[in-house]
Amino acid sequence: MKALMFGGAFNPPTKAHIDLAYCALKQCGRDKVIFVPSKMQYIRDDQKKNFAFTDAERLDMLKRISGNRDWMCVSDYELCCESQPRTYTTLKYLKSTGYDCSLLFGSDKLAELETGWRHVPEIAEEFGIVCMSRNADSCCTMIRESPFLHDIAQYITVVDTPDEYRDISSTKVRGHFLAARDEIDEISRMIPEELNGLKEYL
Repeated sequence: MKALMFGGAFNPPTKAHIDLAYCALKQCGRDKVIFVPSKMQYIRDDQKKNFAFTDAERLDMLKRISGNRDWMCVSDYELCCESQPRTYTTLKYLKSTGYDCSLLFGSDKLAELETGWRHVPEIAEEFGIVCMSRNADSCCTMIRESPFLHDIAQYITVVDTPDEYRDISSTKVRGHFLAARDEIDEISRMIPEELNGLKEYL
């Protein structure tokens, strides 16, 4: 089955995560997007986030959202590992279960590939990369101006995404959740309706 692997904190999952993943799926002609949440310990210790929903909470959120979307799968592979696995390891695991996967991420990750990731050439050559262009990023310019990205350019597919999601992010949702917990309407605007404004987590 042809799929896209979408890894990340999903802390919490937003409308942008869900709708842009579906947009990428349609543009690339894939069957599924597999959402793979990372471990809470990694989010706090490595990514230095000031708050993280638990592994169980984020997994449950994604599963509730996927219940109404037959194109969406959720994998707990990384959550079940003793330590946070590398993306390349997760892609190989998904391949062993029968998925023909490419890696999906937003254009903010493109600039991080050279210094913040491992096994990038292997990921690119063995699986391929699908990059969602966001926030007026020019992915083509980024690839052209970076020798590292230019060398793997043939393995990168850039997909366009709607501008309406530009102001939606997990960081903004967390800000409203932590600082102004009565702002349910603003939180609800940015997250899927299945999460009910995060009311049960307040």
